[in-house]
Amino acid sequence: MWYPPIEPYDHGVLDTGDGHCMYWETSGNPAGMPVLVVHGGPGGRSTPNSRRWFDPRPYRIIAYDQRGCGRSTPHACIADNTTAHLLADIETLRERLGVHRWTLLGRSWGTTLALAYAEAHPERVVRLVLCGVFTARRSELDWLYRGAAGRRFSSAWVRFSGFLPATERSEPIAAYYRRLTCGDPDVEAAAARQWSEWEQALATGGDVLRDDDMTVLARARLQTHYFVNDSFLLEGQLLLNADRLRGIPGVIIQGTEDHVTPPGAAADLCLAWPDASLRLIPGAGHQSTEPEIMRALVDAFDDEAIPLTSFWGS
Repeated sequence: MWYPPIEPYDHGVLDTGDGHCMYWETSGNPAGMPVLVVHGGPGGRSTPNSRRWFDPRPYRIIAYDQRGCGRSTPHACIADNTTAHLLADIETLRERLGVHRWTLLGRSWGTTLALAYAEAHPERVVRLVLCGVFTARRSELDWLYRGAAGRRFSSAWVRFSGFLPATERSEPIAAYYRRLTCGDPDVEAAAARQWSEWEQALATGGDVLRDDDMTVLARARLQTHYFVNDSFLLEGQLLLNADRLRGIPGVIIQGTEDHVTPPGAAADLCLAWPDASLRLIPGAGHQSTEPEIMRALVDAFDDEAIPLTSFWGS
């Protein structure tokens, strides 16, 4: 179902000028159609599997690690780390790589950044492919962290909320954020694992984390940093500004059983953005490794690449 694994033909580190160094890599066809992979999180990372959604012949595949996570440094750093910084980094990367216009693929938090970038720079975007839509509204955070999802995943919720004193359980994002930025490595590590196990339970139905402690800390600290600050966006901003996407075609891929980013946000976005088509995947959840999600991602780019394959040869 996926394309065979390929190795990057180039990579580097972009100095943002304010203390952050952002890792990037390119693979596929250097003369191909540029596509930027915007990973999830906040605090996620690019992975080799993300190169496998594309036929490498027609595409120039660009991946990077956002500030504070993956191979970018300093690790788990929240200083000078806001949505505005992340959008500026994408523009700086585009200029560095000599890209005039590109397609963006975003998953989960990556859909948030891809939408915000396209609304800020519509002239630079050819197409958007979004999977597991998160528009960063309070209703979406309420579902995740104020008890609604907890009623469905009660055992995992008891562990997540029970990590906190009873007096702090009504505002778990802020409570976890205090612990993840307290400066005590043991407290931060314990809070990071509890925070991440909750999302893992929603995404997979299990709570076994295979990531190393540093990766878990970056994800938890950056997520709480962004969420306690409303993702540095105005409430409903991405939907209110969806008119700026006029003329940009989009594909929205959404699992009907996605409990991390439930389908309501994808439906709302599709209503606000007439140039997008919504592909609901019955029974699918949040993981990009689920077979039907994988197939939809590959198909979204194969459909676009059909007229180009003969140009670049077999």
